[in-house]
Amino acid sequence: MTSKQRARQPRRSGVLIVLSAPSGTGKTTLVKKLKRVCPDIAVSVSYTTRKPRQSEKQSADYHFISEKNFRKKIETNFFAEWAKVYDNYYGTSRKFVEENLNKRKNVLLTIDTQGALQIKAKYPDAVLIGILPPSLQEQRKRLEKRGETKENIDRRLKESAIERKILLKKYNYRFINLDIQKTLKKIIAVIRKESGNAGTKI
Repeated sequence: MTSKQRARQPRRSGVLIVLSAPSGTGKTTLVKKLKRVCPDIAVSVSYTTRKPRQSEKQSADYHFISEKNFRKKIETNFFAEWAKVYDNYYGTSRKFVEENLNKRKNVLLTIDTQGALQIKAKYPDAVLIGILPPSLQEQRKRLEKRGETKENIDRRLKESAIERKILLKKYNYRFINLDIQKTLKKIIAVIRKESGNAGTKI
């Protein structure tokens, strides 16, 4: 079924939107702006075993939990998707996704490509949006500005090459993030199209 056919049919639930982007692409800024422009969208907060960065807050940026706790949640089928990324685990609450979809709310997941493909397998109507950096040089600059070590930057750029192939091959939409505001408008246009809601304004 094409996206146009989905849009014509009355929906029994909201739209599940997955946003993925390699490190240093600007996805965190995009999501913050999207939440301000579309306050009704349900934005999932991922669970992770990694340590919080200095500016991050518990349950706002992530649910920071121990690896032992994370593994228990895997065993109880708590996650709609989960993956190990850069030596840490990340996962999305199944309850959050399904409860909000059943309330006819649009749901946004900001997750990596591993998790996105799991979501697509479980929720075939999910819409996958990939964000790409303008260039590898710009991506490196953003990672350096973020304070990443050279070792981490080299590793993330190597992983990004794999992620880009998946974004280009498997995702419904791909945008190069040259300008935050223009990219935001493109994402909102996708949400409008897929949900049949022409009333979303910027």
